[in-house]
Amino acid sequence: MGGIILPRRMFLWCMAVIYLAAFVSLYVQIPGLYGNEGLLPARWQLRYSGKPLWDQLLSSPSLLWLGPWLGLDTHTSMELLCLLGALLSLGAVLVDALRDSVVFFCLWSLYLSLYQVGQVFLYFQWDNLLLETGFLCILVAPLTAVRGSWGVREHDPVTFWLVRWLLFRLMFASGVVKLTSRCPTWWGLTALTYHYETQCIPTPLAWFAHQLPVWWQKLSVVGAFVIEIMVPPLFFSPFRRLRLGAFYMQVLLQVFIILTGNYNFFNLLTLALCLSLLDDQHVNYWLKKPAGPRKKDVFPWSSMAYLLELNVWVLLFLGTLMLFDLKLDFPKKAVLSKIAFTYHEFNQFLKQVTIPCVWMGVLSLTWEMVTSMFRYACFPGFLKRLCGTVQWTLFAAAAAAMFALSVVPFTYIEYDSTARIWPGVRQAHAAVDRYQLVNSYGLFRRMTGVGGRPEVVIEGSYDGVTWTEIEFMYKPGNMSAPPPILTPHQARLDWQMWFAALGPHTQAPWFSSLLHRLLQGKRDVIELIQADVSQYPFLQQPPAYVRAHRYKYWFTEVKLDGSFPQRWWRRVYDEEFYPAVHLGSSYLESFLTQAGLNSNAPRRVSNAAVARAVRWVRSQVRGVPAPTLIWTILACSATICLLRASQKTKTNAREAASARAKNESESVTAQPEVSNEQMEEEENGDLSDGLDDDVETYGDDEEEEEEEEEEENGNVIDG
Repeated sequence: MGGIILPRRMFLWCMAVIYLAAFVSLYVQIPGLYGNEGLLPARWQLRYSGKPLWDQLLSSPSLLWLGPWLGLDTHTSMELLCLLGALLSLGAVLVDALRDSVVFFCLWSLYLSLYQVGQVFLYFQWDNLLLETGFLCILVAPLTAVRGSWGVREHDPVTFWLVRWLLFRLMFASGVVKLTSRCPTWWGLTALTYHYETQCIPTPLAWFAHQLPVWWQKLSVVGAFVIEIMVPPLFFSPFRRLRLGAFYMQVLLQVFIILTGNYNFFNLLTLALCLSLLDDQHVNYWLKKPAGPRKKDVFPWSSMAYLLELNVWVLLFLGTLMLFDLKLDFPKKAVLSKIAFTYHEFNQFLKQVTIPCVWMGVLSLTWEMVTSMFRYACFPGFLKRLCGTVQWTLFAAAAAAMFALSVVPFTYIEYDSTARIWPGVRQAHAAVDRYQLVNSYGLFRRMTGVGGRPEVVIEGSYDGVTWTEIEFMYKPGNMSAPPPILTPHQARLDWQMWFAALGPHTQAPWFSSLLHRLLQGKRDVIELIQADVSQYPFLQQPPAYVRAHRYKYWFTEVKLDGSFPQRWWRRVYDEEFYPAVHLGSSYLESFLTQAGLNSNAPRRVSNAAVARAVRWVRSQVRGVPAPTLIWTILACSATICLLRASQKTKTNAREAASARAKNESESVTAQPEVSNEQMEEEENGDLSDGLDDDVETYGDDEEEEEEEEEEENGNVIDG
């Protein structure tokens, strides 16, 4: 694989941006979710039993244990950690020197601390993915505090390879679980005919995607299976063009998901992982910059490489035709498709390829280790080789350990393969599982809402007779309201409302707490529903009664004359989800008691300087919608980065121009004086020697200018 300097820098910058969005998104929601008057107060997750601090950190690795030392309660400590994480990630976005191992370790520790008390509102696969990717950043990022620069390290391809392996595990498992779940919609290739309207928070484009013909929806499912199952092995191909093709296919899938669904920072994080498939040459091609000396692929014979690459794409195309029985239907102007294999055949295939996939990873990682070791061995000087060998040993051992740990959750896709993993590796994985270093993945395992999208609608009343619906900012409710666009923000309450609608309310104990807080009129919880509290119908006085009903929602259809309907949704009443309750209701109190959520003991407000500063920051952002706040910060950060890059480009251009002028003046001064006889010879045309010298001098100047331009381009990329 070619140089990975630029993809590595792009990856670390993208991770800083994603961390920034994640911390700000969570910070806005902390009071309503985890505050002392929130849905699931975080203080109940940290029981101070009198044990030593070290024992508490081992049992639950969280920096929140240090809150009492600063005179802060758990709620205020969570807000402080979020603010610190947002500031650190913002600094990493703006300053290259802050994109190093120490800063990424701090970001990972801060997010892990919040994850430990996040309970159901933080138990999403993208939170696990962010923690695992964040830990890899610690190994990938340079240690600028020690080395003082962004110099290239020969072991960087080894640690950066772990990002590619994580991308493979994520995509391959996400494709496999769709078929191992035996979901009839995935096996019938009809999943996307339901997906756009049944996903948690669709975008406006999802409505238009839902109107596409069924044959196109089925063909899109085929494309998803190809991209998620058949393409990922190409991530480890020795041919760069195969890796680049796999990169663009993954990007295509993620862009389509972003356009049709609000999946917070998940797809952005996946796109960041895809950068591990690139090299410096291709990034320079994007930037229209000279790529420098071109590095050949592993196989030197170019004609044979082209032939092998072509064969791979042909086999991929023919395999798709056979496995999904693709046929053209000319009368209907459609492409017909169906799965041409059985569940048993796929299960046998999975048993045969799971362990070979692990060995494929072993061979690929070994190659990266060996090549980096030889590069260190070529260093001049004994001390340089010794230091390089020590660095290689440490980082190669870390990469091997991370790979070994990741094999355990990867083999969960086929349980018989898990038993074949060495018991010592499984024990090591169990020992570090609490730190979320490696995780198993499998998104969209089953398609929900086949008979209509279930949606819980909460209603409030003052007299128990006249009821008013309580509308949420993002989730479907009002049938005339268009779907929102809120990426990269995750409305965690709206997401859990989507999960709660899939079953009885007894499976979501927090829902009783939500109704209880609405009856109490707690403003922090109300702001989770409406950031602009003036839109909340019971702002002046809390409702005396609340209840919840379940409806079935569908997207509206285009009219027969081709015009668009006035509403985005249509719905049908399904059943009662939660009976009408009031404060003191025995039904409500029983569920609160079972979940341990009925404690109303007053909490002392801390007057420490840090606590006052945290409350002041909260007062400045209260009422601002989270997507607006996130995009404002990101837009300002991007503007600053562009201005700094532009200024650096102009400075480098001025320096290059002055250097050229200086070289020209020196060359003119160094020219020897010409005698009269030589002048006469020049006039008579005997100038061959002089012209040759001029040509050589001009060629040297041109080479110097090219070198200066390459150096300038490199500085522009750094900026």
